[in-house]
Amino acid sequence: QVQLVESGGGLVQAGGSLRLSCAASGVTFSMYTMGWFRQAPGKEREFVAAISGRGRSTNYADSVKGRFTVSRDNAKNTVFLQMNSLKPEDTAAYYCAADFRSNRVADTRSDYDYWGQGTQVTVSS
Repeated sequence: QVQLVESGGGLVQAGGSLRLSCAASGVTFSMYTMGWFRQAPGKEREFVAAISGRGRSTNYADSVKGRFTVSRDNAKNTVFLQMNSLKPEDTAAYYCAADFRSNRVADTRSDYDYWGQGTQVTVSS
């Protein structure tokens, strides 16, 4: 059974940094694209970043380019999201997701098959 568990969220001041982790089990991790999405209260879940199975390709939402970096350690079945220069508008629940079907770094929710439970990130001004 596939399981994705996020960690690393918390409260940080604007301009600060956080590093999110997502540990996967029950899956041949290195074969699949992993994505990060976020959802703020009252808003739709939106794409943040994605990384291909071997880490050679990445994709970012325009709103986080230059501030966030997605990476993975396939030996540890873990994907990371390094978030720097955080802004209050980055406040959201952050979710990792696994794409078992496409061979691209997709930015669409429907491309992802499994989801974690989320970790809350709150950025104070």
